[in-house]
Amino acid sequence: MTEKREYKDDYPEKKLYIPGPTEVRDDVVQEMCQPMFGHRMDRMTDLYTTIVEDTKEFLGTDNNLMVLTASGTEFWEASTLNLVDENILCTTCGSFSERHANVAERLGKNVDRLEYEWGQAVKPEDVREYLEQSDKHYDVVSCVMNESSTGVRNPIEEIGDVIAEYPGTYFVVDAVSALGGDYVDIDEHNIDVIFASSQKAFAMPPGVAVCVVSDDAYDREVSKDSASWYGGFQRAFDYYDRKGQTHSTPAIPIMLAYRKQMKYMLEEGHKERSDRHREMAEYTQEWAYEHFDMFPEEGYESKTVACIENTQGIDIAATIEGVSEKYDFAFSNGYGSALGEKTFRIGHMGEHDVESIKELTDAIEDVAGL
Repeated sequence: MTEKREYKDDYPEKKLYIPGPTEVRDDVVQEMCQPMFGHRMDRMTDLYTTIVEDTKEFLGTDNNLMVLTASGTEFWEASTLNLVDENILCTTCGSFSERHANVAERLGKNVDRLEYEWGQAVKPEDVREYLEQSDKHYDVVSCVMNESSTGVRNPIEEIGDVIAEYPGTYFVVDAVSALGGDYVDIDEHNIDVIFASSQKAFAMPPGVAVCVVSDDAYDREVSKDSASWYGGFQRAFDYYDRKGQTHSTPAIPIMLAYRKQMKYMLEEGHKERSDRHREMAEYTQEWAYEHFDMFPEEGYESKTVACIENTQGIDIAATIEGVSEKYDFAFSNGYGSALGEKTFRIGHMGEHDVESIKELTDAIEDVAGL
């Protein structure tokens, strides 16, 4: 049985290179210290309409967009309840894509999987072949844009183009650990629902999730007899159109931080921010190939999370501890028991740049004796 461990307020500060949460600017954190106000006041309308419209501008989308107090996990459930009557095809290539399938099963949906070995990427031609050969109609095809358990970036743009050939099938993308750091043209590639969490590439405190929804997906939910209550598209967007606010009480302090950080993101620009993440990814991959190997399939490496294969057999747990104690840097071991000592992961996302990533790789070299 878990026992209480008192929070002591004297923990050493660690620079975060984990797959999330990520580093947050000091002035963004300070935004959360403003005096409290009511979520039905005009001030809330000013705050919420600012962050919604700024995020739409940053992402370059004309689609509906909500910022909801939740983790990205909420939209696994909500998109399934809102769009799926019977059948969903989940493309799975790691822990989080598999978890999306598990959620749909728990919700009582008929789930089929297009499965790949961990480290492999979902292929558009496989999706087309599966849909062509199946005798079922799928309400939804799901895919993870950035499988952070394996460091794979799936080609969601090409997959979306394939699904566009199948009317009545909606494309749902989990972009929790990619959106905001890895450019995607949402409107161009038939992405009906795409969602992310604030604590990843957005470089904000945890606690809110962003979801972009196409008009077709909105209409689909409206036509259904049942849908998610908290994450309902119609409920969220109709309330926004009427009031410019969230339908339920939001985490106001985090939304204040969101407003501040999104101004920085707009100033940098979507493509420019993506370019910076690409540069960090390229540096990390070059370093990994010099000392180890990359775990994901070549050509499908993530822009935000490097999953590095431990070909030298270093003690990953001891290295993580040593880097933490000596340098106050935090990075991650491999995901789960299967990859725990076989791989390690570096989160190169948010407000990091190549120089700050180099600080970490230098520290790893020192502690591991590379």
